[in-house]
Order: sequence, then structure tokens, then C-alpha cells
Amino acid sequence: MANHAPKKILIVEDEAEIAQLVKLYLEKDGFQTTIANTGVEGLKLIKTDRPDMVILDLMLPEMDGLEVCKKIRNAPDTALLPVLMLTAKAEESDTIIGLELGADDYVTKPFSPKVLVTRVKALFRRLERADDPKRTSYAYGPLLVDLSRHEVMVGGEEIPLTAKEFGLLEQLLHHPGRVLTRDVL
Repeated sequence: MANHAPKKILIVEDEAEIAQLVKLYLEKDGFQTTIANTGVEGLKLIKTDRPDMVILDLMLPEMDGLEVCKKIRNAPDTALLPVLMLTAKAEESDTIIGLELGADDYVTKPFSPKVLVTRVKALFRRLERADDPKRTSYAYGPLLVDLSRHEVMVGGEEIPLTAKEFGLLEQLLHHPGRVLTRDVL
């Protein structure tokens, strides 16, 4: 993480002691953190603070974590935001649902704070390897794709895409000439 601004992580957790523990360990490792106590507050902070990752509890007041995750994935400007679910829901079916709804990782409580920080760092490493940091935009004739801003323009006109459509387009751009198979999609 040297030579980079500290990554910002939003912790969406209604249990104050857990939120503070996660905050403490992440900040000791150089991350900037913000805490939201409800799902609704978390969504507001995602829009205003633009975090680099969200650590999301499932059992939240006002709006549960699964609904928050769905809203993150369905909004074009947050569709690719990394989400790590941190929850007491430890059943296999809960993990499957969380990952299928778009979580990038799933950690169950009780948890080791050191392991959590290590998983956060591993997720950032995977994301950095997936992206060429020097290449954030692509142009093909009238088509312009800005990956950092999640924008697609054709002939100067913005084309609205769903999160899935944008993700598919991004895969195609990162793998030119490659046929995408079902496992990539």
C-alpha cells in the first residue's frame, strides 16, 4: 500500500463494540474507516464518502445487509465496489445467498480481527491485479468507456448500463479477442 493514499473502508455494523474493534484493527494497518450503524446510513455514506470497500453486516436495523448489497450492485456507480460481509449468519445457505447477491467475501462471527484485516488486504490485492492501473478508459471508434467513473459514451451520449452489463463490458475490454465462457460471466 506504499505510495498510495490510504484506502477508505466503510464499516456498516450496528453492534458498536464490533464496529470499533474492526475500525481499530483496520486503522492500525493504515486504512481510513467510517462507521454506519444502519443499512440506510451505510447507503448514504457510500454516496457521499465514496469508500474503496464496504464491510457489511447482514442483520442491520432499517434495511438488512442483503438489501444494501443488492442496492450497491444495482447502482452503476457502485456496482464494482468491493463488499465483504461480516455476519453472525454462519449457515452454508446464508453464505451462498450473500455471495450470489454480490459479496466479494464472507466472514462469519466470531472472527479474528487479524484474519479479517488479512482478507481485506487480499481482496484489495485481487482487485488491483484485475485492473491495469495505467488503463482506466478505452476508446473504440465512437465508443468511450471510463472504468473509473463507470461511464459508457457513444458519440458523446451517455449510455446507461446495468451493473451486470457494465461488468460484462469490462470483462470484454480486459480480455480482447477472448471468448467469454459461462464461468467468466
